Parts: sequence; C-alpha cells; structure tokens
Amino acid sequence: MKKKLENYHVIGLMSGTSLDGVDLALCRFRYKGERKGKAKWEFDILKAKTTGYSEGWKNKLQNLHDANGLTFVKTDAELGMYFGRLVKNFLSKNKPKPDLISSHGHTVFHQPENGFTSQVGNGAQIAAAANIVTVCDFRTKDVALGGQGAPLVPIGDALLFSEYDFCLNLGGIANISFEKNKKRIAFDVCPVNMVLNTLASEANLKYDKNGNLASRGKINMDLLGKLNALDYYRKKAPKSIGREWYLKNCETLISDASVPLNDRLRTFCEHIAIQIKNSTVSESGSKKKMLITGGGAHNKFLVRCIKMHLEKHAQAKNIIIKIPSKEIIDFKEALIFAFLGVLRVRKEINVLSSVTGAEKDSIGGTIYAAG
Repeated sequence: MKKKLENYHVIGLMSGTSLDGVDLALCRFRYKGERKGKAKWEFDILKAKTTGYSEGWKNKLQNLHDANGLTFVKTDAELGMYFGRLVKNFLSKNKPKPDLISSHGHTVFHQPENGFTSQVGNGAQIAAAANIVTVCDFRTKDVALGGQGAPLVPIGDALLFSEYDFCLNLGGIANISFEKNKKRIAFDVCPVNMVLNTLASEANLKYDKNGNLASRGKINMDLLGKLNALDYYRKKAPKSIGREWYLKNCETLISDASVPLNDRLRTFCEHIAIQIKNSTVSESGSKKKMLITGGGAHNKFLVRCIKMHLEKHAQAKNIIIKIPSKEIIDFKEALIFAFLGVLRVRKEINVLSSVTGAEKDSIGGTIYAAG
C-alpha cells in the first residue's frame, strides 16, 4: 500500500449497538491537497447495502457479554468469517475491487474508565475470507492512551462534512460532533435506537416506523424525570457509553410494564430530544446547520421532537436541521469508518484527543494482510 495514493476504494463495514444489521459501503476517496491548513478530501458512496442479522446472530451478540471466554473468542472468529463472506458476496456484483476493508467490528464491552474496550469480528478472519487487506480495532490504542476510544466519527465530520456546524448521529446511541475553539469536540449523548427498538419488539416490531407508536403515547413525567436524572448527563465531555451502561441504567426503567408501551416510547423520544437540546445550547447562537444521520433520522416523530425542543430554547432556536439523502443517513458511519482506514494506511492521525480525552492524538487501527 503506497502511503500517498491520491485515490482509494474502500469498503466500510459497520455493526452498530442497535443490532439492526451489518452496513457495507463501497466508497471512493480522493485526496485534493490542503486548503487553509486542513486536508481536503472528496468522497463518493459507489454502492451500499445493509444485511440484517438473523435471530441466531442477534441472540448470540446480545448475550455475548455474559458468555464464557471460550464462547467469546469463538464468536469473535465466527463473526469475522461471516463479515468476510458478506464482503465477498457484496463484491461479486460490484467492482472495482477495493484497496482495503475498514471494519468497526461489533462492540461487546466498552469500559474506558477501566482501561478496556472490545469489539468482535476478527480482522484476520475478515482478511482471509475476503482476501483483502483489512483494518480494524480502531478504539483500543486511544483507550490505552487514557481516552474514551469513542466517538471516532468526528475526524470524518471535520474532514468530509465541514459545511455543517453540528453532526448528530441517531444510531443505537446518539453522538454529536462540533467545533469549539478551533478544536473538534464530540461525545455520546444518550441511547436512541438501542432503547426504541427494544421497546418496539414488545409489539413484535423491529422498530417503531416513523415513530407511529410513540406519537400515540403520552409523556410519563415520573419516568422522564428518572431518565433525565441519570448521572451520565451531568458529566462533561469527553464521555461515552455502551451497551453495559444501557443495561445497568436504562433497562429496568424502560421495561416498567405499569407504563403503557406507547407512553414509554413517547417518553423516551422526549428524553432524547431534551438531551440533544442540552448538548447544543451552549454552542449555538447565530444560524447554524445540524446534519442528522443514522437510523433515527428516519423516525419522523423523533426528529419533530428534537426540532421542537431546539426551537423553543433561546440558545438553540437558530439551529437549522438538515436531513440528507437516504444513502448518507444510512451509511455515513460506514463511510467514515472506511475513511478511518484510509488515514490509517497513510499513517495519518485518525483519532482526536480533543474528542476522546486521550493524552494525545493517535493513529488507531490494526492492519491484516490479504489472504
């Protein structure tokens, strides 16, 4: 791999905490040099696809945090082989063959406060199954440097989506990214689809389409108060959360059967909107643009809740929400993880200490040769 290739074809592979599937995006990146001291890149998403997890894989990944060591290692290898086969099948009809695969993996443990984070989907297995150079394991070096290991997307926000003042991703967990004092700041805001999809499953649905169930519910003020009182929301950035945090802090609250399902969905949408508003008010002022992506951007009711809370707050009312094309909504994270892989093979910084709180910026990712 030449360090200074100007064009790259990369597959970004993303498996999020919401367990809605594996995102594959074949992307092209073109390095255009520097402008005003910042690298200028252009990108295209050439082809993209989401493959839903089978019930077997969902159950396995949902319960992996409680499994023994042997099961964990076995699943890591099996998921890597599965990812590699998905890439191979994806490419059988799509060319050109990429220079590399850049994989987020699937997060099982994320406890930076205890010095570790762990994603399954073994990179060596991916590289062997797909016969393509594979970059993975982007988080652990930053955690070793004292950082949160998350969010990682903000470097892509800064270099690929610089026209937006705020980049908000509504995935399993919401995270937000923006510039402050000429530095990129980002953090996890709160759970989103991790909770909304879990609640929708009580109605035998994969998700609450357009927020239809939530829109019929009423806000339960007691539940809302308990959610908004969670300690995490009083912490200052850098900060991040994972599935363990959700299981410890949210699961019991949202599973309270004494509150009707629609009311719990409505209340959690309100909670999400409040936390997003709280995360933006100190950084707003003059007119600013907010890009919203991730599966939650398709939830029209949730987006309305967010917009309402921004508009009624004096410090946030000038924020203009922008919903991009479906392709960017669904595959922005896969696109940016593809970009992280490009920066890795170029030996350029792809993890920002201003975001994670690490002692310094770093180059994250482990490279596995093809074959």
